[in-house]
Amino acid sequence: MTPLDETISAIRPADRNAMARAREHQDRLTKPRGALGALEDVAVRLAGVAGVCPPPMPAPAALAIFAADHGVHAQGVSPWPQEVTTQMVANFLAGGAVANAFAASAGASVTVVDVGVAADLPAAPGLRARKVAYGTADLSLGPAMTAGQAAAALAVGVETARELIEDGARCLITGDMGIANTTASAALICAYTGREAAEVTGRGTGIDDVTHQHKIDVVRRALEVNRLREADGFAPERRDDALRALASVGGLEHAAIAGFILAAAAARVPVILDGVIAGSAALAAVALAPAAAAYCVAGHRSAEPGHAATLDHLGLRPLVDLELRLGEGTGGLLAHPLVSAAVRVMHEVATFDSAGVTDKER
Repeated sequence: MTPLDETISAIRPADRNAMARAREHQDRLTKPRGALGALEDVAVRLAGVAGVCPPPMPAPAALAIFAADHGVHAQGVSPWPQEVTTQMVANFLAGGAVANAFAASAGASVTVVDVGVAADLPAAPGLRARKVAYGTADLSLGPAMTAGQAAAALAVGVETARELIEDGARCLITGDMGIANTTASAALICAYTGREAAEVTGRGTGIDDVTHQHKIDVVRRALEVNRLREADGFAPERRDDALRALASVGGLEHAAIAGFILAAAAARVPVILDGVIAGSAALAAVALAPAAAAYCVAGHRSAEPGHAATLDHLGLRPLVDLELRLGEGTGGLLAHPLVSAAVRVMHEVATFDSAGVTDKER
């Protein structure tokens, strides 16, 4: 079996018995039933992930930032030069990015994975050299990756998740870096959800109206060239088509994040998704293994319009909505303390019986 086959075969549905016990436990705690809103749902979800109630604390947490470049950058979809990807990798490794600051606040480790940066990077502590290719091809002219490259990038994500879990991580957080990767994300969202390009293509790192319309046109062209519409006979619920979509319009970091999510699910470890890049990668992971959706927590809803469509398709409720559009894993890192607090309630808050507090009459 390939690493992907082995990983997918190990994924089991969330434990419904553990979730039922968690819901019952929530109702016995010294608070009005449902008073913690979405946090109660998070605790119940994590009980299903772990298969026990109360679920284990999701700590320590580990952020993996997958970095790669995109051939579609040549179409002028981003005002930022491609070398910024390389420069930001150096910034992550030096500890100078927003993701580093947020990771320190959350007590999360930071690992940077070069899965497809279009330059040779010097060895450095915290950097994992797993380059599959020097960026992707231009998705608006044909497939961004070969099937072999997509499979190799998926395997990088699987390997990274397994290693972080073996090193003690009990919660994984997705991160990304790649100039022009919101264009690839929009194309993936269209392919997996059937939405129109104008509906899900956002402004990324900041583009004017003319460039935004051009970006929408590039996404449409990518879907047409790669035949990723229902009219073409494309059906993302078929595994071969799901993989073809990922290879055709995804990035190397998208494929790696999809593998990262699948490996977390196989190990029954929760994964907190960041923004639109992670969300579009999650669409690929869930198309390959529908049960993987139960292992994901939506850290936040980004300002990118495609992210809301993605979360709706995945059935996930974001914990934070601060109009973020940075990436790097920042939204997932901000949400981690909330996820931890939701689980801590299950461990530390007294029940009505144990505290001698009178419950309301039913």
